[in-house]
Amino acid sequence: MGKTVVEADSLVKRYGQLMAVDHISFEVYEGEVFAFLGPNGAGKTTTVEILECLRPLTSGNARVLGYDVTRSEDVKEIKKRIGVLPQEFCALDKLTVKENIALIGDMYDRHLDIDEVIALLDLKDKVNEKFENLSGGLKQRVGVAAALVSDPQLIFLDEPTTGLDPKARRDVWAVIANLKRLGKTVFLTTHYMEEAQVLADRVAIINKGKIAAIGAPQELISQYGGLKILKIRGGDKALASLLQKKYDKVSLNGNGDVLVKIDDVDEFWRVMATLAELKINKDVEIQTPTIEDVFLKITGGIITEEGELK
Repeated sequence: MGKTVVEADSLVKRYGQLMAVDHISFEVYEGEVFAFLGPNGAGKTTTVEILECLRPLTSGNARVLGYDVTRSEDVKEIKKRIGVLPQEFCALDKLTVKENIALIGDMYDRHLDIDEVIALLDLKDKVNEKFENLSGGLKQRVGVAAALVSDPQLIFLDEPTTGLDPKARRDVWAVIANLKRLGKTVFLTTHYMEEAQVLADRVAIINKGKIAAIGAPQELISQYGGLKILKIRGGDKALASLLQKKYDKVSLNGNGDVLVKIDDVDEFWRVMATLAELKINKDVEIQTPTIEDVFLKITGGIITEEGELK
């Protein structure tokens, strides 16, 4: 692990009787992409706004880049050193891409070269385009540029791809991956399972204000994701019955595919050998668990495209 850049210890945020953030503790390390994964209302934005010094905590402790978020003199230092893309990023519609980024840069004592930032975010072709004329994905890229222009040590990206089409979403993913290559630490909040699995070095699953699990995506999948599934396309009840005599975890899905849950590589090859003996000539694929399976196992629900838990 690298140097610790964010520390939260028993962090609480209360609104009257509502416990929005419920005694959560975690750390973020230098140079990593750290993802808060959870549905709307889970406490993601509240937590990052506390860390960004935009919202006071109720109790507990939080430090960002070694500074205490509750001390006014430390807050000034934190704000100098972080970049923020809020959940609903807005720029000035009538200004161009370059003018908007330059405007943000001028708010800081020092900032990166504006043209270099534009090049990093692959916005050179849109440099003179007014913000109001950009697509959703390009607007988010301008938002990341605005967060990056002060050359921050830590960048908060709050739901950066919400509402984007799949292509625009993946374009933003490429931008986030590039931030990591630049050595930036990224704190990402998202309700998209695949986004967290693809981008994050570590994921914290947060639900109802509590962190339910935290770790590298593959670690979480290994611990909570369940078994791999060998799917035999176009199998039938007869094949399922034959396999059930040798293997415990065999079922038939609604499409007529035979599903065999396998514990390890040895069991995979035993099933394949059985299929060869039976002269079964069907397409076979392995389905591996994902972060979505982890989330379902831990919380008992899934997150919709809109970010709601069901």
